[in-house]
Amino acid sequence: MKNSIKFEGGHPYQKLTPDIIIEALSALGLRVDGRLSALGSYENRVYLAMLEDSTAVVTKFYRPGRWSEEQILEEHAFAADLIQAEIPVVAPLSIHGTTLHNTSELGLDLGVDFWFSVCPKKGGRLPDLDDHEVLVWLGRYLARIHNIGQVIPFIYREKLDLQTMGVQSKETVINLACIPDQFVDRWTQVCEQALERVKELMQGAYSSVRLHGDCHLGNILWTPPNLEGAGPHFVDLDDARMGPCIQDLWMLQSGDRQERTYQLSSLLEGYTQMREFNQSELRLIEPLRTLRIIHYSAWLAKRADDPAFFINFPWFWGADYWQTQIDTLLEQLQAMDEEPLSV
Repeated sequence: MKNSIKFEGGHPYQKLTPDIIIEALSALGLRVDGRLSALGSYENRVYLAMLEDSTAVVTKFYRPGRWSEEQILEEHAFAADLIQAEIPVVAPLSIHGTTLHNTSELGLDLGVDFWFSVCPKKGGRLPDLDDHEVLVWLGRYLARIHNIGQVIPFIYREKLDLQTMGVQSKETVINLACIPDQFVDRWTQVCEQALERVKELMQGAYSSVRLHGDCHLGNILWTPPNLEGAGPHFVDLDDARMGPCIQDLWMLQSGDRQERTYQLSSLLEGYTQMREFNQSELRLIEPLRTLRIIHYSAWLAKRADDPAFFINFPWFWGADYWQTQIDTLLEQLQAMDEEPLSV
């Protein structure tokens, strides 16, 4: 079996030591007191850094080779647009006139360039998706995000479409030869069937706007109404891309059909107070879920040489994972044939 592309001299993240992180932040003029805490992120490396004045910042070192400078700056510009519209997102700070910094440009010779940003620290808890008012509140803000998202398109960032999320992901999984031999033919067959059904369902006109792109529960910090700064704060625009508006809504649904219908209805109650919703996009929920499932396997395959990979995803090469993927895609074929949720 192959792993993902190997970096000469080991994976770049092996060079990203605490001393390097502190040195990079200090080079920006931040007075770090030496305390760093790693925050949960498998895609990038994210740290909470304490400063000498007892405040803190969050710094994100982007995965080398994933996004270009132009793509990251588009993400930052989108965040700035949202802040300008008084939408509560956690956006990168502008330091020395820019939100994006490079280790080489700061004089740190690591053999690889790390792009990184610095954000303010923001607290909060997971929103309660069983609470009608919480869902309505989230719906209003998602509509406002999409109102800003439709003003101009992304030029450099990837699209959320069949080719990028589906076809290319399938090819990545096959080319990196990460499927146990006994499952290759069956997974490929079922994946192709699922993608053909996705293609059928995603035909037709729907709006494509700048999206959060990964608007799941863990990317929303919630402050209760009785506290200062009440409501949601949206974090992590790392997967922001062009796509249909329903993408930022369906990921906040879980449970059985009745529960998902209730959640979607509540979200759209708030959403339609601020923006018209295209009801035909409801048929995209299961196709988009299918693309995410296939894309996730490709995401894992491309990161198999990351030092954190074998610690956190030891099951990826095993038979159980790939049998489950086949079963899940078969379930998605059935789900895509069901009537869409109605609200």
